[in-house]
Amino acid sequence: MAGGHDAHVLYRPGSSPMHRLAPEAKLAATVAFTVAVVSTPREAFWAFGGYAVLVGLVAAVARIPPGWLARRAAIELPFVALAFALPFLAAGPRVDWAGLSLSVDGLLGGWNILAKATLGLLASLLLVGTTTVRDLIVGLDRLRCPAPLTQIATFMLRYLDVLVGESRRMRVARLARGDDPRFLWQVRGFAAGLGALFLRAYERGERVWLAMRARGWTGRMPAGLSATGVATARQWSAAASVPAVAAAVAIAAVVTA
Repeated sequence: MAGGHDAHVLYRPGSSPMHRLAPEAKLAATVAFTVAVVSTPREAFWAFGGYAVLVGLVAAVARIPPGWLARRAAIELPFVALAFALPFLAAGPRVDWAGLSLSVDGLLGGWNILAKATLGLLASLLLVGTTTVRDLIVGLDRLRCPAPLTQIATFMLRYLDVLVGESRRMRVARLARGDDPRFLWQVRGFAAGLGALFLRAYERGERVWLAMRARGWTGRMPAGLSATGVATARQWSAAASVPAVAAAVAIAAVVTA
């Protein structure tokens, strides 16, 4: 992949220990941490507080400010709305608070969605904030993710911004010719533009595939493509520390539930 496509809008350049960690170690640690969070009973409020402390410590090591995480975590607002609606919509025993009749199961269900979704999202943001797109793909490949999936992800990430740029140029061309997408009767022109964009993307994909095959593409990412080396035992140990603590918290929460 070209250097201009290595980073993405969620990547925050830096030289912290998290940035230098091998991508496969970060991927495995993020998945293990998320599994521990999801496995925690919703009534174990203290456990989620412990997970939040772990996320805060990792963010401090990665030198990612809270404001950066908060702005990008706004993507979960629809889930927040659902979590706040559940106490009013769910059935079962109810409790009165501030003149409102709230469902106990709805309160616990809303808390469960809000806490687990937020922690999982923050963990994912820390992963993509310290790992380039290229390293994410290389990490998946090193973890022996199925080759078709890594290939699809590689092409998607490599040419997503290319297609966005192409669609932007097509839109400017339409506007220059008097098109106004605000009017309903311009839908036909918009649909034709989407069809043309699909054909261009398909043709470009065919050309890229033939060029890769001509250069000896075997279906796996080339060795040495990542900016970081293969994870060492020390890096695996460092990456495993956070999910290990999270697993211990989850086990304690299940035992004491």
